[in-house]
Amino acid sequence: FVSSGTEAVMSAVRLARAATGRARILKCVGGYHGHCDSLLVQAGSGATTLGIPSCPGIPKDVTNNTLLMPYNDLGQARRLFEHHGPQIACLIIEPIAGNMGCIPPSPSYLEGLRSLCDASGTVLIFDEIMSGFRVAYGGAAELYHVQPDLTCLGKVIGGGLPCAAYGGRANLMRQVAPDGPVYQAGTLSGNPLAMAAGIATLEALRDGSGYAHLEQYSASLVNMLQEAAQDAQVPVQLARVGSMICCFFTHQKTPVKDYDEAVHCDTAAYSSFFHGMLDGGVVLPPSQFETWFVSTAHDDSALEKTRTAAKRAFAAVRDT
Repeated sequence: FVSSGTEAVMSAVRLARAATGRARILKCVGGYHGHCDSLLVQAGSGATTLGIPSCPGIPKDVTNNTLLMPYNDLGQARRLFEHHGPQIACLIIEPIAGNMGCIPPSPSYLEGLRSLCDASGTVLIFDEIMSGFRVAYGGAAELYHVQPDLTCLGKVIGGGLPCAAYGGRANLMRQVAPDGPVYQAGTLSGNPLAMAAGIATLEALRDGSGYAHLEQYSASLVNMLQEAAQDAQVPVQLARVGSMICCFFTHQKTPVKDYDEAVHCDTAAYSSFFHGMLDGGVVLPPSQFETWFVSTAHDDSALEKTRTAAKRAFAAVRDT
């Protein structure tokens, strides 16, 4: 247990490097994994280009070992492994991309990444800080039947309190201190208040009834939003995995599949929609690149309030 998602990711990456004796990291363009210098990179001139700093203050030497690939492009991942496989310590990925909007993995994408990592001896890390316990009790790994080597989880396991964790294969975790040589410590690690809240949260989710509610409510919400958009003749794509939802304003007919397509959606239209919903008493993420989360606290009255606000907000987008 650690105190933040960023710390969980940093610790998992450090462990992967120690276990493999390699330095390079592979991540997706648009994938956010916390305030870790080596992962705060964005696309340069292509997926095979070495990472460049996405903000001032990060030395190029830190990001030279970070490789980038587009999300949902197994062919590009395969080419990267062909060229750099023996040097890649870990592939870290949000199995359901949640920091470029909500973008689900294409069929067989995660299975393909698992195979590439197995063939090259690379540690596969699932960053489930968003999807963990949100889409299933076992997270995206359970939902898509793909087992990573390490998993990172965020505040959801502490009921929203400062708490996070990473874990995985026993032969990897035995290398963490005090059992092994990989250093691990933290001021709030295992904080009793967060642990008590986490136990209560996990017990509440264990019987699965909460997930049935989330699935039903989320599906109803997406259907309602789609109908409201169609009535207003506003082109949108609504992406959903379990209780994770995103609305892309785009004329594109095929589902948004990666960061490049997400950034070419109409963010001005989303901004107008956001403010229209806010005027109607419904608070959404202020950015199209953030995922909406449905809660077990949402009920039919919240759905009807959202329906009324959405009709007005989509009409406002149309008339802008």
